[in-house]
Amino acid sequence: MNRLFGSAPKAPKPTLNSAISNLDSRISSFDVKIASLNAELGTYQNKMAKMREGPGKSALKAKALKVLQRRKQYESQRDQLQSQVWNMEQAQTMQDNLAGVMTTVDAMKTTQKELKKQYGKVDLDKIERMQDEMADLMDVGNEINETLSRGYEVPDDVDEAELDAELELLGAEMEMEGVGMDAGGVPDFMKDEVPDFIDEPPETNAKVQEAAR
Repeated sequence: MNRLFGSAPKAPKPTLNSAISNLDSRISSFDVKIASLNAELGTYQNKMAKMREGPGKSALKAKALKVLQRRKQYESQRDQLQSQVWNMEQAQTMQDNLAGVMTTVDAMKTTQKELKKQYGKVDLDKIERMQDEMADLMDVGNEINETLSRGYEVPDDVDEAELDAELELLGAEMEMEGVGMDAGGVPDFMKDEVPDFIDEPPETNAKVQEAAR
């Protein structure tokens, strides 16, 4: 029959995620059953609390014990499933970590190839020559700046004591000139002296005062 009609399509292989989902659904069904048994046990306990000792209470107690036994079985099966889920989740985590590591390794390999390709285009000797030329240009620029900033009038070896003595001498000369000036602020050496380019002699203070009146 397989030769005539072909083989049946293969089912997809189960994965950890699908197996975990399947177990989770089974665990949920056990939780529902355990909750139902707990409710039934609660009902039996309430009834037994109101009953006196006797055959009726003993029969109700036997039922409660059977329900309790079933609950323990469900709980044991649920715990086993939860352990399986835990183990598969750990395996899934390891698988995800391995996939992340492989992705990182592939990215590093690609980056390494690109770096080799780019660095292969770099001429180290050319870069060193360029650095040397830049250093020489910086030295030339520093020399130019030092030359332009050099002073012309004041020598570097000027004695400060000589400058102080000269400053005091200038002050003394200015005081002497101040003594030689009259009230109008005209020095003595300029009195009675008329420049060649002035035709008329300067007017006296008396004439100036009369004109002002």
